Amino acid sequence: MDIFKKISDYRTETERLAWTGTFGEYIEMVRKQPHLAMTAHARVYRMLESHGVDKENGARKYHFFEKEIFGLDQAIEKLVEEYFHSAARRLDVRKRILLLMGPVSGGKSTIVTLLKRGLEQFSRTEEGAVYAIKGCPMHEEPLHLVPHELRPEVENELGVKIEGNLCPSCQMRLKTEYSGHIEDVLVERVLLSEDNRTGIGTFSPSDPKSQDIADLTGSIDFSTITEFGSESDPRAYRFDGELNKANRGIMEFQEMLKCDEKFLWNLLSLTQEGNFKAGRFALISADELIIAHTNESEYKSFIANKKNEALQSRMIVMPIPYNLKVSEEEKIYTKLISQSDMAHVHIAPHSLRAAAIFSILTRLKESKKQGMDLVKKMRMYDGEEVEGYKEADLKEMQNEYLEEGMSGIDPRYVINRISSALIRQGLEFITALDVLRALKDGLDQHPSITKEERERYLNFISIARKEYDELAKKEVQKAFVYSFEESAKTLFNNYLDNIESYCNWGKVKDPITGEEMDPDERLMRSIEEQIGISENAKKAFREEILIRMSSYSRKGRRFQYSSHERLREAIEKKLFTDLKDIVKITTSTKTPDENQLKRINEVIKRLVDEHGYTTASANELLRYVGSLLNR
Repeated sequence: MDIFKKISDYRTETERLAWTGTFGEYIEMVRKQPHLAMTAHARVYRMLESHGVDKENGARKYHFFEKEIFGLDQAIEKLVEEYFHSAARRLDVRKRILLLMGPVSGGKSTIVTLLKRGLEQFSRTEEGAVYAIKGCPMHEEPLHLVPHELRPEVENELGVKIEGNLCPSCQMRLKTEYSGHIEDVLVERVLLSEDNRTGIGTFSPSDPKSQDIADLTGSIDFSTITEFGSESDPRAYRFDGELNKANRGIMEFQEMLKCDEKFLWNLLSLTQEGNFKAGRFALISADELIIAHTNESEYKSFIANKKNEALQSRMIVMPIPYNLKVSEEEKIYTKLISQSDMAHVHIAPHSLRAAAIFSILTRLKESKKQGMDLVKKMRMYDGEEVEGYKEADLKEMQNEYLEEGMSGIDPRYVINRISSALIRQGLEFITALDVLRALKDGLDQHPSITKEERERYLNFISIARKEYDELAKKEVQKAFVYSFEESAKTLFNNYLDNIESYCNWGKVKDPITGEEMDPDERLMRSIEEQIGISENAKKAFREEILIRMSSYSRKGRRFQYSSHERLREAIEKKLFTDLKDIVKITTSTKTPDENQLKRINEVIKRLVDEHGYTTASANELLRYVGSLLNR
């Protein structure tokens, strides 16, 4: 019953949004709300802004894309700011075709689909409402009814711009149905919909021999020629091409550069002048955002052809590279798997991360910076701190290669291999090792990689395995630490007391005896050595911690063990080192005694309750880590 109630509510809401009135009434609405007369580009930009925009590290993050597009914040910001924002302000960019160019499975078509679906929803809101001449096959802007001679005055009075002419159909109807009385012409609210071919069109190229230009611009209805007597009579013409139907919204040109030239030339006039030629009519006005997508090799072939220079100059090319952040790549796989029917197979923690590490390594290019390898670069790209490198180094690396992210393993291949691991009969769960094994097996079947690339990719799988091994050991060791946070905080506070005394040439008071002692150099070094702090660098590191503490104190914030990334890592590693022997013995023994069994059960419970494992996958993890520690 709930389903039918929702359907009923949706139908009621659609009926509520319906509106029909005269052009005179529409003019009064525009007088109060000038945004009703905005262009298609402005409507798309307002739709994007309506979902919220945040500023992070000086960059703008558009929430509209955040649930479907991951790791492409820079590309999205450039797309919105350089194209949609500029076009919305009526700058010359709106007279360009937007071409998204990037590798396969990089998110280009997802971006376009999101824009189309978003515009459909936006047209159902008051802010995004679209009004059109009732009965117009191109649902055109009613202000086109205003004669050109009167437009300057009307524009000043209403605070809007009027661009474009009436379509041939509306010109005839204005004469025959309304006797030229534009104030009586009926106007209606329209809801943009790709399914209903209202304001959103999609053109996909097919065999050049069979595809007709009429697919874009409409065609003559020969069955009505005898009735109306002329091919130039609008009533004898079907205004049902994609360019006609996409008016007021978005026209998606799929695989645009694979199209026959005659289709592309039709876009020259539309982009530059806002009109196109169809049948035996004068130029037909259209207000639509043309968005296409292609891959890099096709684009290079296109620009190499001198005949395409005119069209090329009417394009804005936006590179859409692969994501280069491990944590964001994980989200892509999680999203794709959640859309499948494999939810009953448990994916053990870090399995998707291992796959993501492999993917990102294949997309990165070696940095010219001294001492910077791909793993360090991967970590910095993912927001981690790497010793010896700063934010400026990250920016420098991101600008080293303009084409970084335009090649490598695509998410589709990875998700196909994860699927093959998931689909095996009788599996309750899969681990990172299952995923990496599936990726390795799939390289033999991959159609487009060379022998050299295969060797590189096998090496990246080995690196991903090593990264996972470290994660697995850390996970188990954490689970073995009883009240890990408390143990860490105690050790952390001990360390702070000692470095404070060391830097201030003071003494440390024993909390039990009250006796004053010299700072415990052995304790401090045992922690600092975990992260490679040398004897010569210890003083600078300790002073850095004190400065950070002072900064937190001034701002009224509490300095905790997790407030300093490297110190947190050092504390954890120190705890893990102290526990290593206990973990090794407990996980590797084949016949555990009562105490060991009790501890194993506690660890498994903690892995299940706090880390997202199942009992079976936690047991598998313990066995694996036991084998690692015994090597």
